[in-house]
Amino acid sequence: MPGRPRDPDLEKRLLSAAWSLLTSHGYDALTLARVAVEARAYRTDVYRRWSSKARLVTDVLDEYLPPVADLNTGSLYGDLRAFVENLATVWAAPWIDGLTGLLADLRHDPEADAAYRSMIQRRDQPLVNAIARAVRRGEIREVPELALVGNVLEGPLMHRRVVGRQAVTPEFFDAVALSAHCLITGTTVLR
Repeated sequence: MPGRPRDPDLEKRLLSAAWSLLTSHGYDALTLARVAVEARAYRTDVYRRWSSKARLVTDVLDEYLPPVADLNTGSLYGDLRAFVENLATVWAAPWIDGLTGLLADLRHDPEADAAYRSMIQRRDQPLVNAIARAVRRGEIREVPELALVGNVLEGPLMHRRVVGRQAVTPEFFDAVALSAHCLITGTTVLR
C-alpha cells in the first residue's frame, strides 16, 4: 500500500526556511521545530531528513553559502589575497556569530561533523588550486601543509570577527595574504 506522495519541493522549502531563520535569528534560536513551522511542514518532515540541528545547518550552509571563487590572478600572493577577501564576505555576515554554537554541536554529532568537514574541504578547493598554480609557475617548489595555510588565511578573519568584533579592511587582507605568502615561500618579500 503506497504512502502519501513525496512533496518534491519540501526539502528546498525546509532548507530555505532554515537559512531564513539562521540569517535572521542566528544559530542559537534555530530549532528543527521552528524550521518546520517556517516551511509550513510537519516536524516529522524535518526529523526524517536531519537527525540534528548541526546536520541541518551544515546542509544549509553547503546550499546557501556563496562559493569561494577560484581566481587566478597570475601570482601566489594575488591568489592568496583574492581568497582571503572572498572568505571575508562570509565572515562579515551577521549570522556568523552563531557559528561557535554550530562548532560546539559538531563535537557531539559525528555525522554532522563529517558533513561539515566535507563542505569545508570543497570550499578550500580554490586554495588548493592556487597552490598548484604557484608550483606550476615555479613560485614555490613544494606544496606546504595546506591545513596550516588555510588556518593562516582564515584564522585571522575568524578571530577579528568573532573575538575582536572588528571590521576587516583592505589593509588587513593584505597583511593576512602576505603572512601566508611568507609562510609558503619562506621569504619576507614578494617576488
